[in-house]
Amino acid sequence: MRTWSPEFAVVLTLAILLSSLQTVFGIRFVIDREECFSHKVEYDGDIINFSFVVIKSEGAWHYAPDGVDLVVKGPSGDQIHDSRDKTSEKSEFVARHKGVHQFCFTNKSPYHETIDFDVHEAHFTFNEHAKDEHFQPLLEQISKLEEALYNIQFEQHWLEAQTDSQAIVNEGMSRRALHKALYEAAALVGASILQVYLLRSLFERKMGMSRV
Repeated sequence: MRTWSPEFAVVLTLAILLSSLQTVFGIRFVIDREECFSHKVEYDGDIINFSFVVIKSEGAWHYAPDGVDLVVKGPSGDQIHDSRDKTSEKSEFVARHKGVHQFCFTNKSPYHETIDFDVHEAHFTFNEHAKDEHFQPLLEQISKLEEALYNIQFEQHWLEAQTDSQAIVNEGMSRRALHKALYEAAALVGASILQVYLLRSLFERKMGMSRV
């Protein structure tokens, strides 16, 4: 029966974690009509996580973002994912074949949209020592830990993008409310001036009639 020392177990754990490093791609861009990005998957069966959030629209009075379409295609052109008219999304898929995958966004609104987009590729490998049955529970725990860490990372990025989007929406609404208040104040001042002018004209007319 084979036994492993605690020190060797720690070294092996670190080796497994280092061998499971991910390929990460993130970008914030402005889309007019269509934008496509490519991501090269290194191994068959890798898990591809992706997410996007429409941060803002560049319309002067259009403070709420419109949705965009996202189509994901594999190396052979086969369609893997298709979503329509969404302002945000988070999903994943298992890459059947390694190679270049295409992520294409389509904006159908008349405004430019700013999008926060990222892709994570998860690849988990084992060396010969890690195949020993005594390490199977350890490997399962490492896998769960890795998944939990990257879920936290995704959630953090997701919340940051959502926070940015909400801040821009709030800023746009505040600016619109301020402009509305200024217009209403100007209209009120104009109405007051007109009222004073009409009262003065009426008073002068009555004074002229009394003198006659």
